[in-house]
Amino acid sequence: MKIIFAGTPDFAAVALKHLIDAGHEIALVLSQPDRPSGRGMKLTPSPVKKLALEHGIPVITPVTLSLKKAPEESARIHADLKAVGADLLVVAAYGLILPQAVLDCAKGIGRNGDIRAINIHGSLLPRWRLPQRARVAAAALARRRARCARHRVRRCGKRRRAHEDGAGP
Repeated sequence: MKIIFAGTPDFAAVALKHLIDAGHEIALVLSQPDRPSGRGMKLTPSPVKKLALEHGIPVITPVTLSLKKAPEESARIHADLKAVGADLLVVAAYGLILPQAVLDCAKGIGRNGDIRAINIHGSLLPRWRLPQRARVAAAALARRRARCARHRVRRCGKRRRAHEDGAGP
């Protein structure tokens, strides 16, 4: 499968390595620009960029993909992505917001070719994008369980106890 990969940190490099090892053709890699790091503040490429260059994969490192912020550069990159003719765009911790034109740059896979982009998320709780995501997710899960218990009890025709309604322990 011909893939465009977008990612930046170590987590994304692991995903890219697995795609390469699986025999997929990585046609192009998008990664964030080199950042200063270390005592000398030397420009350092991202782990994804390092891996891609080791495997001879072309890398693009745009500052933005927004047509509003950089119309000429972004339009050129959008056209380049479309011209690759990839089957799928795989995104793993890229770090920039991807416009719809970038998400639609691949031909698509699946029965109808409607799956054009896949996002790999490192968190077990990607739905909750809050500083206290674990606590919020646990509370939501508790509410869902309580609601499911109520529905289950009602369907079975059994009498409800106070704690099944969420009113007690």
